[in-house]
Parts: sequence; C-alpha cells; structure tokens
Amino acid sequence: MEHEVTKKKQGKIVIIAAFMIVIIGISIFYWTRGGTYESTDNAQVDGNIVPIRSSVTAYIKKIHFKDNENVKQGQLLITFDTIELQAKVTEAKAELENAKANLNIAENKVSASTETVKAYVQTSESGQQGVISAKANLEKAQSNFDRINNLLKIKGATQEQFENAQTALQIAKSDYAKAVNQYQSSLSSSYSYKSQAKAEQSQIELARAVIKQREAELILVQNQLEHAFVTAPCNGIVTKRAVQEGQYTSTGQSLCVVINNDHFWISANFKETQLSKIKVGQKVEIKIDALSGLKLEGIVESSSGSTGAKFALLPPDNATGNFIKIVQRVPVRISLSPRTKDIQDLLFPGLSAFVKVKIN
Repeated sequence: MEHEVTKKKQGKIVIIAAFMIVIIGISIFYWTRGGTYESTDNAQVDGNIVPIRSSVTAYIKKIHFKDNENVKQGQLLITFDTIELQAKVTEAKAELENAKANLNIAENKVSASTETVKAYVQTSESGQQGVISAKANLEKAQSNFDRINNLLKIKGATQEQFENAQTALQIAKSDYAKAVNQYQSSLSSSYSYKSQAKAEQSQIELARAVIKQREAELILVQNQLEHAFVTAPCNGIVTKRAVQEGQYTSTGQSLCVVINNDHFWISANFKETQLSKIKVGQKVEIKIDALSGLKLEGIVESSSGSTGAKFALLPPDNATGNFIKIVQRVPVRISLSPRTKDIQDLLFPGLSAFVKVKIN
C-alpha cells in the first residue's frame, strides 16, 4: 500500500517537473525571440495623396467623376469652358504671324538698303575717279595758261591764245570743283545709307525678339488650354471634390484629391532607444488592424533623419525652464513586399499597423 502511494507521488512529481520544464522552455523561447525583434504599434499605412488644383481661371463645364470613384491614370476628371482660352490661342497665333511678317519687311528693307549702299559706294568710287581726272585737266590747263602767259610777255603768243588758255583754265577749275562736290555728295549719301542699313539691321533683331516673345505667349496659352482638361495623374481613388459644375474657379484653387493606390508603405514611429538596432534592409513583420489575421512582410527602407517633433507645426523648445524629458520617436519608412499587390484594394493611407523588425 505504501509502495503504491509512493509511486503516485513520484508520478505527480514527474508531471509537475515536465510541466515546469515546458513552461521554462516556452519562456526561454519567447524571451530569446523577443530579444531579436524591435516592435511598435505607433505605425500606419502611408501613400501618395495627390491634390488636384486648377491651372486656369475659367468656368467648370463638366465634372466626369463621382466622389470615391476608382480612376485610371490619364482619365478625364474635369473639363473647363474653353471658349475664352481658344480665343486667346487664336489671338496669340495671329500676333505671331504678324511678328513674322514684320521680320520679313525688316529683312526686305535691309536688303534694299544694302543694294542702295552698294550703288552709292560705286558712285562715290566713280566720283573719286572723276575728281582725279578733273584735277589732271586742271593741272594741264594751269600749266598751259602759265606757258601762254609767259609767251605773251615776250610777244611769243597772241592775245587770243591767252584768252583761250584763261577760259580753258576757268572751265577746268569749275569742272574740278563740280567733281569734288559730286564725290563728297555721293560719299555723304553712302555714309547716310550705311547708317540707315545698320538701323534697319537692328530692327531685324528687334523683330526676331518679338517673334520669340509671341512664340512664348502662344506656348503659354496653349498650355492653359491643355490644362482646361484635368486628368488623373495616377491610378487611384478620386475624393474630396471641392467644386461644382458651372462654378468659376481661379488658378491654384483646389478641385479634388486623388489617392494613389498603386504604391503604399508603412510609416513606423520607433522610440529613439530602439534606433541603434534598426538598420536599412532588415526584414519586418506587419499586421494591419483593419485586416485581422493577415500578416504582411516588408523591409526597412529609410529613416527620416529627424524626430517627429521637429516636423511639428510648433516644435517644442527644450531651452525653456519647464523641461520634462520625453522619449522621442523617429519615423522609419518600411517598404511592403511585392506580394501585397494582391491586397492593394484593401489598403488605405492612415490605417493603423503593428510592426516587428527582425534585428538579428
């Protein structure tokens, strides 16, 4: 009887010992496992939220979407009234054509002035030769007059010969003076037309500058006309519509928001005491509160380089006298595994998440 009681006691002891070993083993397992992870529940799904603003000042003609509707990249969202913008494009084209016509006129004027300058240059060169010829005739007439005058003094020439020589000298002087005047006149005209040609050449440069200005104005109004048709910048959900059909909008006014659902990531705010163990490239386990039971995978991509407090609208000033030390948090960006593409439609920016970073 005592032997059976002893066996029962030994059996209980073995069961209790085995149970304690299992508990200790499990504790050691979770303790060691917990030591290889850094976790935080201060995390959320993040994505690109693209605000759509008006690039023109005009009336809204048509809205082609409903709030919270799925849209594709390039899909037409809003159409503005384009009558005024098309008129501006037509006006800008006409002004550009007018500027080009003015350039042609200026170039033709320069061409005509250039030919005129060439003609006056040739005339002045001819006049210069005329001056040289008249001067030679004058020198010859002067020499002949001097010779007849000397002969007349010794009765070697008649009075009629003297008078003829004198007349020839006067004519030679007159021809020389006329040739000089003509040469100076043609030379002056040549300089005048050269100056005019230079002035008209500057008009060409001015006309070309005006063309560039008109081309820039045309590009601007054409760009405004293109922006009268607002399209989705990415695949996603269009929401927060802030305008109605027929409403007059100004440049920069908010129209709606498109949430890009092609690319999401996790923004996790770790304590500063955890950062020393978190490195780029480490694997991450992710749980989304809205998707209970579903585990996602990710990789540490980068950290913000500053604590979240420094990005606040009014950052705290620790230089004040009432200082209380608070553990700071640093945003860490975690990229999601490509396999999450299958559940993209279930994710939204702002959803709460729990992340565990495998540090060993």
